[in-house]
Amino acid sequence: MFLDGAFAFGLPLATAVHLKVGQSLAPGEIEALKQEDLLDKVKQTAYRLISIRPRSIDEVRRHLDRKGYDEQLIETAVNHLIAVDLLNDETFARYWVEQRETFKPRSQLAIRQELHQKSISRSIIEHVLSDVDETAAAYRAATNKARIWANYPEQEFKTKLGNFLQRRGFHYEIINQITDELWQSITKEKEIEN
Repeated sequence: MFLDGAFAFGLPLATAVHLKVGQSLAPGEIEALKQEDLLDKVKQTAYRLISIRPRSIDEVRRHLDRKGYDEQLIETAVNHLIAVDLLNDETFARYWVEQRETFKPRSQLAIRQELHQKSISRSIIEHVLSDVDETAAAYRAATNKARIWANYPEQEFKTKLGNFLQRRGFHYEIINQITDELWQSITKEKEIEN
């Protein structure tokens, strides 16, 4: 947008298409166009953030706030993203749980804390965690580590594996069950090999 022959500010194409060369604008119209340009910049910043991976609504708000955008523009942009279903806390929470289950299994307690830190409501957290099998998650988490520590003596193996699972938030009963099962499995494999 050029005002009096000098560049003043940019505009989204959807807005600029309605303007004509030489058109006179009142000061209020110029201010409205500037606000529209700022809103477009806020939206573009949010789009770039959520293009990397899904985000919670609060994560997007905090990111935009750290960028120094006006609170009203942030809310307008966030509400737009919610309206077009690019921001949805339940969808985000499901994504988060799925990623944890697949790549870095953790206990329900640990995942619950992570989602809480991302300002996901308790009802959504409970809903998305309702199908998580904590024993299966602990088994998946421990399997690779068990292979690494397979040649350790039993007590050292169980201690290392137990500490690993404890750091992932699993309860004592599950830790004991999984370490026992994996130790027995490794012992049987060694017997078959010999």
